[in-house]
Amino acid sequence: MVGKKHRNVLASVLGGRSDANVPFSDLIALLKALGFSERIKGDHHILWKDDVVEIVNLQPKGSKAKPYQVKQVRNILLRYKMGFDDE
Repeated sequence: MVGKKHRNVLASVLGGRSDANVPFSDLIALLKALGFSERIKGDHHILWKDDVVEIVNLQPKGSKAKPYQVKQVRNILLRYKMGFDDE
């Protein structure tokens, strides 16, 4: 189920104005809501999706996502035109 929080995180990631302030758990939840599968090895969260060539490898920096990884996620979302259907 896609909630308001997922939509807010998506808007924040796509907006690109606060890459250093995206909570790591919110970024993971967003990708999972968009259909990505996840496996965890140590602090590495590896996410993939059947129709996406890239594999996303994320690690937290404290409770936040690393800014360069937020940018990588944004580029993937834009490249594959990912979002929620009713937007």
